[in-house]
Amino acid sequence: MTGARETAVCIPRHVAVIMDGNGRWAKQRGRPRLFGHRAGAESLRAVLRACRDHGVEYLTVYAFSTENWVRPKDEVGGLMSLLKTFLKKDEHELHENQVRLRVTGRIEDLPRSVRTELERVMEATKAYTRWHLILALSYGGRTEIMDAVRAIARKVKTGELEPEAVDETVISRHLYLPDVPDPDLMIRTSGELRLSNFLLWELSYAEFYFTDTLWPDFREPQFAEALAEYSRRQRRFGAPS
Repeated sequence: MTGARETAVCIPRHVAVIMDGNGRWAKQRGRPRLFGHRAGAESLRAVLRACRDHGVEYLTVYAFSTENWVRPKDEVGGLMSLLKTFLKKDEHELHENQVRLRVTGRIEDLPRSVRTELERVMEATKAYTRWHLILALSYGGRTEIMDAVRAIARKVKTGELEPEAVDETVISRHLYLPDVPDPDLMIRTSGELRLSNFLLWELSYAEFYFTDTLWPDFREPQFAEALAEYSRRQRRFGAPS
């Protein structure tokens, strides 16, 4: 029993993932990039199940950034179509496992048909409180902070908020999903060692885990290894070692 309790303490409550490497995975196989994105969707399904099995309550995945809009139109269209397919195909599993779907980012930037499907599934799953899947869509960390600053500035301008009252708590309350706890662990696949404008505020004290594994090859065993590495680390939050 003691060992089980110690393991539970080391499990992150919130894991954020930069799902990188779909294009390279497809290129290695002589296939178009969208083939890699489809394989990556299977990895998302596997990792979502692994989160539930290991007791991770929140999973946030970097699905589409504000910068991704500059990609070729056929790739962007394919990604949007893949997102709709994911929602339709996996909604039953979300209900079956009582997973709440949420979005962080500028959802208004998405095509109307995608936005409609997202809003429908989010509404249908909003009562679930145990497990949470958060899709970062048309998301950028700098944009999120900019939007928060603008909202705060409007309140200061109207006298609703004093400038001296603006602290970290106030800023956090004006982010896209203020009720979601900050990630404890950030995973990035494919060997890249950067944040790429992902959750810049929220990842301030997260543990980072980088792996050379391309996202379509990242499944439950690889996720379990990331959790094991997390459990070996000592989180001090600025305190001396």
